[in-house]
Amino acid sequence: MTGPQWERTLTVKTAEQTHALAATLGGVLEAGDLLVLTGELGAGKTTFTQGLGEGLGVRAGIISPTFVLVRIHPNLTDGPRPGGPDLVHVDAYRLESAAEIDDIDLENTMDTAVTVVEWGRDRVEHLSDSRLEVDLHRSVGGERPATGDVMDFDTDDDDEPRTLVFRGYGPRWTEAPRLLETTSPEEDN
Repeated sequence: MTGPQWERTLTVKTAEQTHALAATLGGVLEAGDLLVLTGELGAGKTTFTQGLGEGLGVRAGIISPTFVLVRIHPNLTDGPRPGGPDLVHVDAYRLESAAEIDDIDLENTMDTAVTVVEWGRDRVEHLSDSRLEVDLHRSVGGERPATGDVMDFDTDDDDEPRTLVFRGYGPRWTEAPRLLETTSPEEDN
């Protein structure tokens, strides 16, 4: 496996900042983009996806697709990006292989939608030549966890800082989006 073209690390202090950063990113995403979100429970993957949806201009009401595996959120004709791509939101937590990903038939929407896959690492890389990986790390006790293996089940603390690590792979992501060039979301102009 080839390494990333680039890597950027940002720190956000609240769920609102996570949402806002993702909304800004959603504004630069295009049909065919694949995002792979990784992080322990409560790290903010769904909050991040809600922000992406806002930036893409899709119908509100994004929730984790844990039990249905896939939710499609259509672009709104009266939203900020009329005619823009839909959002396909996948939860691959219970899927164990790339073959199981193929069974849910994402290939039919890959070219016309932005596809976000939670827990997709080592399962979805074959779907596209390019992908944007986002690792979300919750602080535990005010410090960044030493590894990504921390399983903290207290998902109600939205005001904990999070560290977001972005990595771009493939020809679509040869350069980091400009919004990721700052050290924290509040410094972005």
